[in-house]
Amino acid sequence: MQLSIQRLTQWSLATLGAMACSLTLAQTYPTKPITLVVPFAAGGPTDIVARTLASTMGKTLGQTVVVENKVGAGGTLAAGYVAKANPDGYTFLIHHNGMSTAPALYRKMAFNPMTDFEYVSQAVDVPMTLLGRKDLPAKNMQELSTYVKANAKSINLANAGLGAVSHLCGMLFQQAMGADLTTVPFSGTAPALNALLGGQVDLLCDQTTQTTQHIKAGTVKLYGVTTKQRIRALPDAPTLTEGGLKDFEVIVWHGIYAPKGTPPAVIDKFGSSVRTALKDPAFMARMADLGAEIVPESKQTPEGLRTWLQSEINKWGPVIRAAGVYAD
Repeated sequence: MQLSIQRLTQWSLATLGAMACSLTLAQTYPTKPITLVVPFAAGGPTDIVARTLASTMGKTLGQTVVVENKVGAGGTLAAGYVAKANPDGYTFLIHHNGMSTAPALYRKMAFNPMTDFEYVSQAVDVPMTLLGRKDLPAKNMQELSTYVKANAKSINLANAGLGAVSHLCGMLFQQAMGADLTTVPFSGTAPALNALLGGQVDLLCDQTTQTTQHIKAGTVKLYGVTTKQRIRALPDAPTLTEGGLKDFEVIVWHGIYAPKGTPPAVIDKFGSSVRTALKDPAFMARMADLGAEIVPESKQTPEGLRTWLQSEINKWGPVIRAAGVYAD
């Protein structure tokens, strides 16, 4: 009995010590700038979201949140880097759908999305738009459907590279059309959009964070948005479902991750700053201008992100495998 009491006392002291350390960490963190890693180039859609969010979060945390772009391998380079980073609360990752498509696209990866990270929160959803070059003959989705079926062999469809959301959107579009178009991969969304603006390619799926200004300026032809309902940034733009593509939906979602083993107190405090930023009026207005939607509060939690990531892995895996697309 005496030994049991001694062990219980030791356990209690250890538990109290851990709680005290966690409380101290929560009170003092952060004590230096935090790095938020973006897997894509500066100026791209995810980078725009990340920099706007980082600037807003810095006000709450009392430290600068530095955005670092680590480009390569469809976002897996950056994800692998963060997975192996020191779990001290000073390195985080913001990534989009690529976290859910990588397991099906890549035969070898340096990380597992479901086991090598701590989950923080989702942030914003960004709709896609289906665009055509300005002088493409089809004026709306119905006309585009007819045009594609009659000219499939001569139509090219741009994307931002293997596994990019524009690539996935393009695959779904081809499946919906029952057409096999010539796909033209670029090294990112910016060069793909520039090629469309220059008339070098015919079609492109791209995020509203990049396309809204061009749509409003009339420099591209808009065939629809990829959401279930019309969006506030482009209220007159029909959905692709309205245009005849039944249940067509592609949303670019953004999740925030930390290396496995990052202390819970840090995850809680950093996550709280994310949730505060998502309610900031200036941040909300900026996202609205870009066509981005703040995710519901149920998704602004570690469990909300983990559950969503698993569901997206389950969704996109079969689509990618059926298309026979993979990278070494």
